Amino acid sequence: TFVATSLSCPEHQKQALLHFKASIINATSSTKSKLNRLDSWNSSSDCCHWGGVICSSRFGSMTVLALYLDEIMLHSQETVRLPSTILTPLFHIRSLMHLDLSNNSIQGELPRDGFGNLTKLVHLDLQFNLFIIGAIPSQLFQLRYLQYLDLSLNSFQGELPRDGFGNSTKLVHLDLTNNHFHGSIPSQIFHLRYLQYLDLSSNSFQGTLSEEVAFLQNLRVLNLGFIFNMENKIPKGIWNLTKLHQLSLANNHFFGKIPSSSIMNLKGLEILELYDNSLSMEIPADIGNLSNITCLALSNNNLTGRIPSSILKLTKLETLQLDNNKLVGEIPSGLSNIKGLKSLLLGGNHLTWNNNAKIVPRFKLSELSLKSCGLVGEIPNWISTQKTLETLDLSENQLEGTFPQWLAEMEVESIILSNNSLTGSLPPFLFNSDNLILLSLSHNKFHGELPSNIGNATALEFLIWMTTIFRGSFRHPSSIFMHSHHYVCQTTNFLATLCQILGQMRTSDSLIYLQMNSQLEYLDIRDNKITGELPNFIFQIPTLRTLILRNNSLHGSIPNCISNLTNFQILDLSYNYLVGEIPANFGNLVAMIGTTMESPYNYSRRVDCNRPRQGNIDDVTVIWKKSKQDLSLRRLQIFHLLDLSMNQLSGEIPASLGNLKALKHLNISHNNLYGSLPTSLGYLENLESLDLSHNNLSGSIPQSLAKLQQLTILDVSNNKLTGKIPIGSQMDTMDDPSFYANNSGLCGMQIRVPCLENLSPTKPPRVENKETWFSWEGVGIGYAIGFFVTVGILYLTDSFVPENLQITAVNKEGKEYKCQVSYKLCMQWSKI
Repeated sequence: TFVATSLSCPEHQKQALLHFKASIINATSSTKSKLNRLDSWNSSSDCCHWGGVICSSRFGSMTVLALYLDEIMLHSQETVRLPSTILTPLFHIRSLMHLDLSNNSIQGELPRDGFGNLTKLVHLDLQFNLFIIGAIPSQLFQLRYLQYLDLSLNSFQGELPRDGFGNSTKLVHLDLTNNHFHGSIPSQIFHLRYLQYLDLSSNSFQGTLSEEVAFLQNLRVLNLGFIFNMENKIPKGIWNLTKLHQLSLANNHFFGKIPSSSIMNLKGLEILELYDNSLSMEIPADIGNLSNITCLALSNNNLTGRIPSSILKLTKLETLQLDNNKLVGEIPSGLSNIKGLKSLLLGGNHLTWNNNAKIVPRFKLSELSLKSCGLVGEIPNWISTQKTLETLDLSENQLEGTFPQWLAEMEVESIILSNNSLTGSLPPFLFNSDNLILLSLSHNKFHGELPSNIGNATALEFLIWMTTIFRGSFRHPSSIFMHSHHYVCQTTNFLATLCQILGQMRTSDSLIYLQMNSQLEYLDIRDNKITGELPNFIFQIPTLRTLILRNNSLHGSIPNCISNLTNFQILDLSYNYLVGEIPANFGNLVAMIGTTMESPYNYSRRVDCNRPRQGNIDDVTVIWKKSKQDLSLRRLQIFHLLDLSMNQLSGEIPASLGNLKALKHLNISHNNLYGSLPTSLGYLENLESLDLSHNNLSGSIPQSLAKLQQLTILDVSNNKLTGKIPIGSQMDTMDDPSFYANNSGLCGMQIRVPCLENLSPTKPPRVENKETWFSWEGVGIGYAIGFFVTVGILYLTDSFVPENLQITAVNKEGKEYKCQVSYKLCMQWSKI
């Protein structure tokens, strides 16, 4: 309990806080008016009355007990970064128990010294900052009273300390999500007996999830999504954490089945998120007995069988996401009676919709996916009752008729109607929407003229209408460029329309229309016949995040101004005729250097079951790990790709590419690059695929590549490389000989060619010294020859013959007898 008295805060604590404020002003050149909550901080008032400061009176003295300083800076268009050194004055306030500095864009390394002074700290919240260097300071693990620790949404790196959490025995809340931690999860975390909240999601841990997780018997929330990149089985002990309210294990390559009996132990479970795994078998038949569930997200697995009828018993259900599995059977029409349902995603299965059922829905959906659910006839009229609908996906059905006027008037954000047989023209009212973000009409039979007000859809970001034929002229093509941020126009059949300008243009001069769009984020014009050089202005659109110009006829060099694109995540210029060197300032592409905090494409820090997500669009295709891969809008935020392959680039590989630590895929194969491989490639800590094949590269493969823990594909074939292939870590798994073929002299265990330094040593041949006339070996040989010659002469002259020899003879009966004979007679007998 905080007690307000007439006592004032200690002077040294007041001065520390004023120093903190002054540090912010000096670091940002901000005036007082731009600081949130710090306007009341001045030398003439009591600091216990300042905004964000809580004091307590104990034993007749006042001390600062808590500082709530989240979002110090007022939001503005200009991003303000605060240096981590501003924290130093706060370390002098030793009475602090609560410290909240979240959401302040504090950047740099978290001070290693200072937290040790705050021995009374119970609550520390540093989430949503920009701490980008180094690991967690060890002093944080010495705070034995700490109960709440939130370091999420930063860029901390390295491994979590194995022994650090042994001192943090009172932790109740631990949140480390959205950082760059790797290595294994320390087992000490699973022995924090008071822990109720554990979120380690969106990191890059290795190994498997330990069975020790079952020791966290007081756990209410467990979020381990997006942390493992190798196959795992869900530990059996998880199903014994009977106090769980939320279990989130999404995107972890988990396989196996959801245990029908064990899952029933989680009676209090409200949120179950197992999407984006490889789970198989059927959904437990009795899952409807988990009566508290509000969110059931099992999308993108290999689940089979029917939708259990018991699901209709989940009366608290708000989110049901079963899309993209292998489910069969009829969709239960009773789902429309679950009053609180907001998200219903069933598409991408083998389910069938009962087209004859009369639906009078009680729910008010925000998102609906019935993709490939066998809908026939016109777009169902009952959807018009869903006034809160934000996302609608009815693609891959057999829908006919026209685009309904009521749908154009509903202000839906994402409409996906591709792969149907819809006809007619588009209602002009559709483009009066201030909410329409995504419109996918590909592979239908629409015709007629495009509405003249198409440029009025000011929020439109994705416009996809491949192989859809519109006729007529488009009087003001620039109007759509003024607002729309994303275009996918490849292989279109437009006649004198937008994508005729983009998709079938003959020269890159036609791209001039794009310059009018200062908010462009996504541009995909692959597989066309664009010729000419890359226009500089494309690389002067600061908001551009994705640029795919693959498979055109572009020539010339890559402009140096490419470094202007600080938001680039995906750049694909492959299959063109580009020449010249790879610009060294590629290493300045900020978004590829590290994961940005403001992630694109409406990505949120946590998966919120109540938050509608945009529909999956698989029209975005990249070459990923030597094969084509379709990316949905939802997944673009995790991809960082650079593909310059199949061109005529020359020169050496710039060492600056090693700065692009967020890269997951780098392909510069099939060019004319020469020189050695820079050791800096070993700094690409997130790299999963590296293709350098079909160049003229020489020298050895750097040992630094062994540090790439995420690497799964390395292709250096068809070069002039020599020497030993590096060993250790992931390099030991790079054992496909074809990826090293046709080089000048590679060796190593990966290709089963021994290196000279690994062969058993052999005795070198003796080297004679021909310059000396005397040799002890000659003396020995001469002595032996002289001896035998002398003996032979003596023998011939009878000068060296013994008179008699005693021998033992055996007759035919086997009896032995001894006799003496002359040496000559013995010699004669020896010949018999």
